[in-house]
Amino acid sequence: MNADDLPRAGSGSARSEAEELLSAPTEWDLPRSRHLHYKDVLMQRIDQDLNSAPQTSPTPRRRLLRAAVLVPAASMALAGALVLTLSGGGGSAPGRGTATAGSARSHSATVTLDRIAAAAMETDASPVKDGQLLYVRSLVRGNQGTFGGPVKLGAVHKREVWMVQNPAPVHTSGWILETGKGAVMPGEVIPIEEGGGPVPEGIDRPTYKWLASLPTDPDALLDLLYSKTRVDKGWSEDEAVFSTIGDLLGETIMPPANAAALYKAAAKIPGVTVVPDAVDAAGRHGIAITREDSVSAVRDEWIFDKQSLAYLGCRSYMTKDGKGNPMSDTLAGSSAIMERAVVDHRGAKPAKTDG
Repeated sequence: MNADDLPRAGSGSARSEAEELLSAPTEWDLPRSRHLHYKDVLMQRIDQDLNSAPQTSPTPRRRLLRAAVLVPAASMALAGALVLTLSGGGGSAPGRGTATAGSARSHSATVTLDRIAAAAMETDASPVKDGQLLYVRSLVRGNQGTFGGPVKLGAVHKREVWMVQNPAPVHTSGWILETGKGAVMPGEVIPIEEGGGPVPEGIDRPTYKWLASLPTDPDALLDLLYSKTRVDKGWSEDEAVFSTIGDLLGETIMPPANAAALYKAAAKIPGVTVVPDAVDAAGRHGIAITREDSVSAVRDEWIFDKQSLAYLGCRSYMTKDGKGNPMSDTLAGSSAIMERAVVDHRGAKPAKTDG
């Protein structure tokens, strides 16, 4: 299928429809989880309006739905992994390097991530040319509750993206096509337009070439991530960096050594733990890596296959209410990566993408 055969949404029409949807009684809203925002173009186009309006729920960081890196965020079966223990309320989250590094939970996560890194090194990723695009097909389920209201999960639906790999500044960094009952604009190919002018490759638009340029030494990589990650209000520095790594393991592709370095860097972030059983949007069970602190209002999980260590998907939970009070973890969204491939033009798909 060629790009010209696909339905399109012009920037003007998409904006007016987005504004209509916001002004009417809606069934969807900004995803509250940083990990499952998926860089929905709808939200980007009305970003300024939302930022200027008073918010009654935890402020989400801008996310990029990046399906997952080659192993993308891989999975693994670690015998004896301990269940995540929630951090206590009140006070600030521990600073970098001050977590209980000697605890059994931290050690379990380190061992798990080391095994995931080893599995990543065994994968293969062919270099991507600047003119090519990364195609990712996934199943997603997001929050369709009203803005500031309780979470209301929508139906699982299919999402396809074509992410531009050109390192030069671009106005359009990719395209999204969602189909199914839970999709916001089903059947329309929506451009992911970068606000404020063309955006070059970098931490907010990680191309293959940029990811390949990152340090493969975990300590050097972690230093770089802490220096480049923006920490928004309502987020601790450690949680922001953890979520940034989750973004970089999303709808991207990179050399095995760089993927392995990201996993090893994640193991060094205070508070990272293991969840022995987690389920992605496709219903597949795996083991997950997560972290939570007393500042951030969301908790993300990266889900991996217990045998192959291959990345399955992710899910996110709200851990605080709109006033910042702790509450029982509430699932706010989930995803499942079904396919990833490099293609030559927008609209192109690898053979047999459905199944």
